[in-house]
Amino acid sequence: MIDESWTLAVRGLRSSADFWSVRFVDERKDDHVVRNDVALPLRIARERGAMVTAWAGAGAGYAATADLTASGLQRALEIATARAQASAAHALIDHREVARPAQSGEYVSPNAQAALPSRREWLDRLAHECAAAKLDARIVERQAGMEVTQCDQLYLTSDGVRIEQRFRFLMPALSVVAHDDGDTQERTLGGHYGLLAQGGMEILARYGFDGAGARVANEALQLLAAPNCPTGKRDLLLMPDQMMLQIHESIGHPLELDRILGDERNFAGWSFVKPEMFGSYQYGSELLNVTFDPDTREEAAAYAFDDDGSAASKEYLIRAGMLERPLGGALSQQRAGLPGVANSRAANWNRPPIDRMANLNIEPGDQSLDALIAGVEHGILMSTNTSWSIDDHRNKFQFGCEFGQLIENGKLTEIVKRPSYRGISASFWRSLAAVGDASTRAVYGTPMCGKGEPAQVIRVGHASPACVFSNVEVFGAA
Repeated sequence: MIDESWTLAVRGLRSSADFWSVRFVDERKDDHVVRNDVALPLRIARERGAMVTAWAGAGAGYAATADLTASGLQRALEIATARAQASAAHALIDHREVARPAQSGEYVSPNAQAALPSRREWLDRLAHECAAAKLDARIVERQAGMEVTQCDQLYLTSDGVRIEQRFRFLMPALSVVAHDDGDTQERTLGGHYGLLAQGGMEILARYGFDGAGARVANEALQLLAAPNCPTGKRDLLLMPDQMMLQIHESIGHPLELDRILGDERNFAGWSFVKPEMFGSYQYGSELLNVTFDPDTREEAAAYAFDDDGSAASKEYLIRAGMLERPLGGALSQQRAGLPGVANSRAANWNRPPIDRMANLNIEPGDQSLDALIAGVEHGILMSTNTSWSIDDHRNKFQFGCEFGQLIENGKLTEIVKRPSYRGISASFWRSLAAVGDASTRAVYGTPMCGKGEPAQVIRVGHASPACVFSNVEVFGAA
């Protein structure tokens, strides 16, 4: 619950700044893991602090503090104000022209108040799946985990805006490693760090966690016996757990507006997208519809307001293949003169918000999975990311998957291992030939998206149907 002492501490703050805000964050994390039938030590973490922002003239300043008393916050506000005043003559963004947050509100994760298992009950559940994965002597490692994160945020401004947001995240994980005759294959449930979502116990059912131990182990053994993925041009059917990575790397990062403007070039790189492309560039085929959607509440990055206090709503970034809008928050929008979205987000209390992906989704099409497979004459299905490489402009890429299955004459045939593919973002999305319907759609998320200097690692979400791409270069990794 929101700590009401924060509100009392802010009431007495004084500053000569034109505008100021305080963003409180209280995050608690419990991580339970069972490996090879042994419960690992429980990892518990808590972070609690506040980021103070001040605007003075054209300038802005920040100061973070873990001292949440009135005197501690006052000192931070004075530092932020002094920095804003000092930067006013050199500001790249005129903060007098940036719209101030004007709307109060709240957000709560779905089922955030529903009870969760005790630590002992979690370990028993994980141990059950870990033990069930021991199907064969060739299974050499088994691991099951559950990370539970509770995060309370309170945003208060000198104009009287109050925003409360309370989040609960669950991240189940399961992996199995099989080894035989010099070959090692790993199979996971949704990839490493891929099953992050908001909510309660319904998350486990959504991802099929109960009963996954034996199923994932069996697939690892199938991969041991499978041939390597063939090399050549084929149609490619990507399942949602791989589409998550494809969206993230070759749509999400290229469309971040601060990256497009060059701010990330020393760390996370630039983008092949240029400001003048919006409204005229054909990013993908007419089947490609991409949305920024903070309203999908079970997804990892759902929220009502971003960390600069802007109200968030669903927006199309790409519609019928045409590039419409970048991922840019209020400050970047003012700087670039382009429309954006409410995606100014910070990793924690000690980082200022920057342009970040949030819930970035592909809208469903009209074909079932059976219809997608039936429409492929010579192709391959790939699922679950295992490796990725993409250039500094987020254009040329090469991705590897855990699991592959050939498609011949509209039917799934032989399982293959180490399936990989490569392409160029600017043309890959134009090869999108079929989009699955809502029955093929799945919601995934990760806590591991890195960006910024100093570095910020943040949660993002991606929902996608299964998708077919034409004439893609595929190969078997070494």
